[in-house]
Amino acid sequence: MSNTFFTIKNEQALDSPSLLILKEKVQHNIAEMIRIAGAADRLVPHVKTYKMTEIVQMQLAAGISKFKAATIAEAEMVAIAGGKFVLIAHQLVGNKGERLAKLQAKFPQVYFASLIDCEEAAAQLNQVFLSSGVFAHVFIDVNNAMNRSGHDVSDSFIHFYTLLATQKKFANLCCDGLHVYDGNFRQSDFAERKKVIDDAFVPVQKMIETITKRGLPKPMVICGGTPAFTVHALREGVYCSPGTCLISDWGYSESLPEQSFEWAGILLTRVISKPKFGYITLDLGHKAVAAENQIEKRVKFLNLENYKFIAQSEEHLVLEVEDWDSISIGQILYGVPYHICPTINLYNEVYVVENQKIIGTWQVIARNRKITI
Repeated sequence: MSNTFFTIKNEQALDSPSLLILKEKVQHNIAEMIRIAGAADRLVPHVKTYKMTEIVQMQLAAGISKFKAATIAEAEMVAIAGGKFVLIAHQLVGNKGERLAKLQAKFPQVYFASLIDCEEAAAQLNQVFLSSGVFAHVFIDVNNAMNRSGHDVSDSFIHFYTLLATQKKFANLCCDGLHVYDGNFRQSDFAERKKVIDDAFVPVQKMIETITKRGLPKPMVICGGTPAFTVHALREGVYCSPGTCLISDWGYSESLPEQSFEWAGILLTRVISKPKFGYITLDLGHKAVAAENQIEKRVKFLNLENYKFIAQSEEHLVLEVEDWDSISIGQILYGVPYHICPTINLYNEVYVVENQKIIGTWQVIARNRKITI
């Protein structure tokens, strides 16, 4: 990507720091997702990265009909955008079961499901929907290697699946499938990554075969995220659930070289000070770009060379630069975040770029924990 590409024609009218969404790049990434999956119907893309109705609608226009969300607000955002299938990839505890029931009541035309990984959580959700007099759709969360959530792949899993699939114990829960997330496998070498992902999936595959042999309902199986996407896309009988690749970022483009997604989220920042020779300060602090990684892995500048990160605080980012004299106060720099997901979550709205010009703004409505429910 050339630096010229990131010179926005009406850039001086923009506030900073700000986030730009490059519409043509989003369109490219949607097409690339479909190409890798082989068909739009195999995709269940995650919406957690962008949280905007317009990007959901772009995918719907491309034939993608199923989506995955992380929160009740994100699920509502998909419904507002016109989506008809949403899996909330979390086990809903506390008041979230009641919120899900209200969401279903508000959007009766939409299929909503959530994750379950134990009988205790199943009993709690079943009681909520028993009281509501309706059914809740669930997927069993499978822990096949990540050890973050999910039911382990063991003999007890078949027992748990049987309880849910036959509705013998949880009469108001409909178990429709399995959710298998293996985001911990991020080896840069594709062959190495494929081997560990495939090895971890072997017991899951055996479990699916056992389910079928016992005459139980065959589950819909939704697998992976962006790192495992190009592996699970080669596997028959499963749905793929990439997410970050819709916008992409520096981190994944560096660690997943076989994937040809393009950066669709670019930061705009300005030089606000030149406090001493060789140093410049930008208005790109912790509140403008995800700061969970070390300072060198937060943003890569696209129209600046030979720089070194010195310090970052809430509102400031200090760089040491070689060509200090040529840099002016107010100068605009463009950068790609190392991690786009938490970066987008810092913005209420984004500028939309088409043909190198700002054409409007989109609201990041599911950044909020609550939209209406």
